[in-house]
Amino acid sequence: MATVKMREIRDKSAGELQERLRQLKKEIYELRLAASTANVEKPHQFRLKKKEIAKILTVLEEREEQNVAATRAS
Repeated sequence: MATVKMREIRDKSAGELQERLRQLKKEIYELRLAASTANVEKPHQFRLKKKEIAKILTVLEEREEQNVAATRAS
């Protein structure tokens, strides 16, 4: 799995980002569960998924800040 580019994330709607966020959190949970019971085949997946979550949260926060700034300017 290649890393997700910020441009790809910014092109998605807020609903799509929220859905992807839920999916990634579920995948991390499943990886943690697998790690606690046995060796994980691809341990680097933890890091990749956490980075993608951080990118999604960054974009969502940027959009929220833009909405607040636009509201204040009105």
